[in-house]
Amino acid sequence: MPIIYPVRAFKDNYIWVIRDQHYAAIVDPGDAVPVMAYLQQQNLQPIAILNTHHHHDHTGGNIALLTAFALPVYGPAKESIPGLTHRLSEGDTIHLAELSLDFSILDIPGHTAGHIAYYGANLLFCGDTLFACGCGRIFEGTPQQMYTSLQKLTKLPDDTLIYCAHEYTLANMRFATAIDPNNPVLAERASKAEAQRKRDLPTLPSTLALEKATNPFLRSNQPALIDAANQHAGRVLSDPVSVFTEIRRWKDLF
Repeated sequence: MPIIYPVRAFKDNYIWVIRDQHYAAIVDPGDAVPVMAYLQQQNLQPIAILNTHHHHDHTGGNIALLTAFALPVYGPAKESIPGLTHRLSEGDTIHLAELSLDFSILDIPGHTAGHIAYYGANLLFCGDTLFACGCGRIFEGTPQQMYTSLQKLTKLPDDTLIYCAHEYTLANMRFATAIDPNNPVLAERASKAEAQRKRDLPTLPSTLALEKATNPFLRSNQPALIDAANQHAGRVLSDPVSVFTEIRRWKDLF
């Protein structure tokens, strides 16, 4: 099993480094400087860049890394990624031989039009689509697309480890608690996350089972969330997509 190390960047980004004792693959390097420092400190040879979507805080370090190292750059087929060498869509797989790792590609549009995720070895690198207790803003896609993408992720095994790209957990939990106040699993999770952040520890990875129990964006078919969304909308919402859309709109203004 590889080591997954969070290199911190900007205010709240995690650049995930998938590594063993010698080699490393870099997920969403928005900034090359902390990545290069970590690689040098740990004496690691980078073997690949894995991008989930085109936003600059996920791709801004690509060119600097490519200036220092000859690397394949994997990323979404439908987006413009700096230095991209391998265009990926759902159904593709990538093989990182040095780490003995294979990842399957999932199309998960919504946050951006071509957003992808990497899934393999019980690990999910999902960029800005699924967050701990939240989901990404819908910038380029539609609520229907984002709902469908999230539902696709819920079909993965419950013990899947979720590596998203931002430390948004406490803010997400404040919103989740406001609309789902009687959820005991959420209350316990929020308490644990508060303690982790007080010690400056990441709240990630999460697990899919925990997200399904606490994340309001994965629970738009649950009575408590339906009632909250209906009350907020001032009308009866007829289906899970409508409930999801209302909850996402609510979070945007929270």
